Amino acid sequence: MKRLAPFALILVGLASLALAADSDYQLGPDSTRKAEVPQGIVTKHLFASSKVFPETSREYYLYVPAQYDGQTPAAVMVFQDGHTYVSETGQFRAPAVMDNLIAAGEMPVTIGIFLNPGHKGESKIDSPWRSNNRSFEYDTLSADYATFIIDEILPEVAKQYKLTDDPNLRAIGGISSGGICAFTVAWERPNQFRKVLSHVGSFTNIRGGNVYPALIRKTDPKPIRIFLQDGENDLDNAHGNWWLSNLQMEKALAFRKYDYQFVGGTGGHSGVHGGAILPESLRWLWRGWDQEKD
Repeated sequence: MKRLAPFALILVGLASLALAADSDYQLGPDSTRKAEVPQGIVTKHLFASSKVFPETSREYYLYVPAQYDGQTPAAVMVFQDGHTYVSETGQFRAPAVMDNLIAAGEMPVTIGIFLNPGHKGESKIDSPWRSNNRSFEYDTLSADYATFIIDEILPEVAKQYKLTDDPNLRAIGGISSGGICAFTVAWERPNQFRKVLSHVGSFTNIRGGNVYPALIRKTDPKPIRIFLQDGENDLDNAHGNWWLSNLQMEKALAFRKYDYQFVGGTGGHSGVHGGAILPESLRWLWRGWDQEKD
């Protein structure tokens, strides 16, 4: 029988710990369909005409709640790695959560935009996680991705649906590199997006994201609300330690007196914990939505 090297044994042990920790979290009733709650519609689309990220194509999904009337501009929430959030059987099940919270008045009538990362060329990929432009789009510290959403994606969706231009009614979220990406969009363009949801965010040195805690401390506070989730069994590799990086983000946000929430747990680098608390996360993020004015 082939023996594992000591380092491989350590990796297996760490993975087992993360899986065991993830098993602590379960989806609750607000993540499941309820017969009495009106169900929104999800449609799938393709976007392949970006000028910000030329030669890329990506699938995306639109969630339109049953309460959208075609007359009143809807709030907007954009999710990176949209395929994992939109899935009806996945770790987040965001459409069901949004149906339940919108029906309860705990978040506004919100159109969800679930974006997959861009992929260049004709090569086939087995999963959107493997899109070859993902890290460049998500981990780069610049305003490019914000420009892509604001100047390209929102106008594309607005061809069919009325969307708000109030930044207080625009939220953006993501997991891992999608989490730091969401923060970057609001950090760069708080006049457009003011609510951030980050699950196991990669605030590490993949493309320089480890500088954010220092930037937050030395920059005047911006009018954004941030929800961070991470687990103590998250990744630890050459790019950095995800758990420590998120703790540094929390301390920096506290130092600058941001409106933020950090929920730490025992999980690993997955959406299991984030999915279990998604309803409460969105309640917190959208609290007071009917009283906020730009």
